Amino acid sequence: MAKVVQFSKFGGSEVLEVESVEGPTAAAGQIVVAVEAIGVNPIDRKLRSGMRPLSGNGPWRAGSDGAGTVAAIGGGVDGFRVGDPVAFTGASGAYATHVAVKAENAHLRPAGVSAAQGAALGIPAGTAYQAIRSLGVREDDTLLIHGGSGSVGQAAIQFAVLTGARVIATTSDARAQRVGDLGAEPVRYGDGLTGRVLEIAPDGVTAILDCAGADGVLETSLELLEDKSRIATIVLGAKAEEMGLRAFSGGASAPLTPQQQTWRSQALPIALALIATEYFDVEIGPTFPLEEAAAAQDANENGAAGKVIIVP
Repeated sequence: MAKVVQFSKFGGSEVLEVESVEGPTAAAGQIVVAVEAIGVNPIDRKLRSGMRPLSGNGPWRAGSDGAGTVAAIGGGVDGFRVGDPVAFTGASGAYATHVAVKAENAHLRPAGVSAAQGAALGIPAGTAYQAIRSLGVREDDTLLIHGGSGSVGQAAIQFAVLTGARVIATTSDARAQRVGDLGAEPVRYGDGLTGRVLEIAPDGVTAILDCAGADGVLETSLELLEDKSRIATIVLGAKAEEMGLRAFSGGASAPLTPQQQTWRSQALPIALALIATEYFDVEIGPTFPLEEAAAAQDANENGAAGKVIIVP
């Protein structure tokens, strides 16, 4: 038997229920993972609340990112052994003790990369890597990131720093040290942001990525940069489209291109390798047992510092 977190109706975190079910089997092209850690993402609660559409009539299972060890291997799968440590993304129902995952979405965890670190990467690293690639960030750029202390923001800082770009990231005073430790220049968000950015970068910025979605960030972005092709958001998709800015998911009407989807899928193994070689860092936040998945989603929604993790 396996335990899973699911919901039969949309609403607050209280709709999440832990159920005992038959354990999954590995179909062709799949592996079954004995889950050791699960990454909690904002999309999890957006799907649970009905903010983002789900097909079918439920019950629906929660979560897509996690890590653990290989428990079973389906037909046609190469490169895995039972017991291998892996991290995965794109799973259907990662909030579980066991989950079947497409083999192409799972990657070996190098020595020294914990299950919690692996589980924290999927969606944040994929989103950040694709956004940095799509914006064409290079060593001659000055990149402004709105929301530098969140999981996507932290990943974006690190990917951009690796290109050699100068990175400025908005944050609260309490989180400025973390942003600075990752290689960005922290600047306090809120009223007067344009002036504070120009104070430390008098020549302006050459690319902007919004990972925050706060009121006024897109308007501020246009004050700082005229080239709309180099301003993007991962949160305010519909509004960005109205303003002629770029949007990568986040409520945008246009889906990701095949190229962008490829970049997102490439990010997990890249980030795992970078962690193993100490060129990438993941901030782990509060950890909750599977039975407290509702509290984990609430912590994520309330802005917990670091990546919220569920441990079955």
